[in-house]
Amino acid sequence: MDKYTVKTPEKINVNKRVVTEVPGSKSITNRALLLAALSKGTSRLVGCQFSDDAKHFLNCLKDLGFELSFSEETGEVVITGGGLGNFDGRSINVGSAGTAARFLVAMLGFSAGTVTVNSSDQMKKRPMQPLIESLRECGAEIICLEEEGHFPLQVTGVGDVNRIPGTVSVNIDKSSQFLSALLIAGAACGRELNIEVTGSHGLIYADMTVSMIKDFGVNITKSDKDGKISYVIPKSDGLKALNYFVEPDMSAAAYFYGAAALTGSTVTVKGVKTESLQGDVQLFDVLLRMGCRIDEDNPEGVTVTGPEAGRLTGGFEIDMGSFSDQALTVAVLSAYADAPVVIVGIGHIRLQESDRIEAIKENLARLGVKTEDTDSTIKIIPDISNIHGGDIITYEDHRVAMSFSLAGLRTEGVTILDPSCVSKTFKDYFEVFDRFLIDLEA
Repeated sequence: MDKYTVKTPEKINVNKRVVTEVPGSKSITNRALLLAALSKGTSRLVGCQFSDDAKHFLNCLKDLGFELSFSEETGEVVITGGGLGNFDGRSINVGSAGTAARFLVAMLGFSAGTVTVNSSDQMKKRPMQPLIESLRECGAEIICLEEEGHFPLQVTGVGDVNRIPGTVSVNIDKSSQFLSALLIAGAACGRELNIEVTGSHGLIYADMTVSMIKDFGVNITKSDKDGKISYVIPKSDGLKALNYFVEPDMSAAAYFYGAAALTGSTVTVKGVKTESLQGDVQLFDVLLRMGCRIDEDNPEGVTVTGPEAGRLTGGFEIDMGSFSDQALTVAVLSAYADAPVVIVGIGHIRLQESDRIEAIKENLARLGVKTEDTDSTIKIIPDISNIHGGDIITYEDHRVAMSFSLAGLRTEGVTILDPSCVSKTFKDYFEVFDRFLIDLEA
């Protein structure tokens, strides 16, 4: 399928509650995969997401020699952990999977042996230099085989973790994944390690990592003194295997909650809770400001009801630095608000799968919506009477495709080009979306 045109609902049954399901969390799945691989014993992970990213992660673990099996049908992965081993002479390809890229390179930097790490052309454009510098500080040898600070890499690990200095620094301005990668690798090495953080990127995902590491047996302490953040990894016997349940993916659920907001309907996503490891639950606060009602007591999952006829309230500024995956979603919703919305704190999303601020600007313009942007902000200036259909350029970015599909709920003729890019995290998104549209009209 080279394009997908949204079937704009003719009439929405606002009296019917639509219930839908989404895959397991990408962020939690990928963290759980590496934590299980580095644990002592056999772990069983339930509710995993089997997106392109997760499959790249699984293939990399296989290529490194880890014993594992999985079933997409049941959502289970079974991994026998091997800890920080010797991977000399092996080669892996992380594709476009940013989490796998950062996490596995850190693990290899703390392990023994020399490994070649390849990637897709898209991943070659994404930043790696801060993590490379931290690993070099630890004693690993990192050779950039093409451009400094980018894939492909040749990683020669420290081997003896006692050679790693007691304090390591990492800059997270461009991605908190650099910190999460060091936290997981550090927890697996068994020795005390202090990680000092510089930069201003949100720490929601690092907090998720710390929480999950605790589940696997290592309790990391976070310190924030005079604005200086550090994490102390204690001396331990390493990570321990366990059975682990992966939450539904809030990033994926957000598109269906956005649909409720735009249509004035009521939508429940099974299994989603407001008490979550995932930072994207902060989207509920934005939806409340836009006039939605949130029912978090529904045992099936959080339920969102949009304002009557989707009349969304704008006129505010929101810092989305800590849940920036939803900047695209909020931007699309804002195009149908009654006043401008300014999204700030999102400069780092220019360095993700695409320049996402530019993607918002370009694609909203294609729909007749004006914007104003800076390096780290974008202002959406709505004029519902002027919105029209148009082709959405996805830039091979799954989140562009999924978020802009929402515009088609209110505007006829919205066509998503290269919709297959959603396979990165939600391969059957448009099939689920089609079924959702049918339910919305029923």
